[in-house]
Amino acid sequence: MATEENNNPPPAQPPPPAPSIPQYPEMIMAAIEGLNDKNGSNKSAISRYIESTYTDLPAAHSTLLSHHLSKLKQAGQLVLVKNNYMKPDPNAPPKRGRGRPPKPKAPLPPGTVVAPPRPRGRPPKPRDPFSPAPAPKSKKASSGSGRPRGRPPKKAKTAAASAAAPSDGPPRGRGRPPKVKPAVEPVGC
Repeated sequence: MATEENNNPPPAQPPPPAPSIPQYPEMIMAAIEGLNDKNGSNKSAISRYIESTYTDLPAAHSTLLSHHLSKLKQAGQLVLVKNNYMKPDPNAPPKRGRGRPPKPKAPLPPGTVVAPPRPRGRPPKPRDPFSPAPAPKSKKASSGSGRPRGRPPKKAKTAAASAAAPSDGPPRGRGRPPKVKPAVEPVGC
């Protein structure tokens, strides 16, 4: 134990790969600008431009291109018009979402207190102002009859009760009994 040698060399970190090609969103934007078509560029034209400009593309180039095109479209950086991708017009009004637009809210004058929103569920019945005030309910008051609520519990069978019952054979099974068929008489010979 005089000298402890560390047999574990420090973990070798792989060198980060040199980015020989830029990121896909940058390549896509460069392709659309390079093609410079007024109607936009379709996916195959963008793919051809990227393949001719950049080398060492990954094997899944078409899949990656489709993925990044849809991401750029969802983010609003590209607009898809008749299967052609183009940059959105900065002067165009923003695209409205689906459904009916919300009503414009009128600005409230300062110092106005906003009432809380209506609670969920059915509103309570209105009270009659001429009726007498209801008496406060006490815990001991029942619903009127002396019975407890719900289904009564089953009574346990006792030996005396089962002996008192007349037994005319085996106990009956559950369900409808089978139909009794009349005996067939042989046809005379």
